[in-house]
Amino acid sequence: MRRLRLLLGLPLLFGGLAAQAGECTPLLEGSLPALRGKERIDLCRFAGKPLVVVNTASHCGFTPQFKGLESLYQRYREQGLEVLGVPSDDFKQEADEAAETATVCYVNYGVTFAMSAPQVVTGKEAIPLFRGLAAQSGAPRWNFYKYVIDRQGKVIAHFSSLTKPEDPKLLQAVEQALASPP
Repeated sequence: MRRLRLLLGLPLLFGGLAAQAGECTPLLEGSLPALRGKERIDLCRFAGKPLVVVNTASHCGFTPQFKGLESLYQRYREQGLEVLGVPSDDFKQEADEAAETATVCYVNYGVTFAMSAPQVVTGKEAIPLFRGLAAQSGAPRWNFYKYVIDRQGKVIAHFSSLTKPEDPKLLQAVEQALASPP
């Protein structure tokens, strides 16, 4: 009986430790609708993990960066990196239909990282995630603005649309986020 109680208590013990290690920060509170399906992306799932957040658009000259973002994700995901793409029509270059956005991401570029449904990312109507990113480092000035967030939920670097995902400075920031303590 004592062994059974001990075994039943282990998930609670380890679950509590996991919650402490990846406590949700204010930046990551809330959820976003997923680009496909009816699920929601719980932003707290990224707590305690290095994260790259990118506002995207399907009809932008920078849209081919999806390929580089996917390569970045594949290169570092085993080390814990997460990537979150957030489509937006704030700069008037997103598809009118989410299905078209999904086709661009998943079919045309083979994206496997998390993608939300289109959201507002600038101004007073920006979603809380982007208001928090703007408060820490500045609002996106165009599509494919990239934020590198450490394990504590702090923006350690942000990059303009001109910075490609394979840029050495962006890679250095990702490696710094990977090395950050939980």
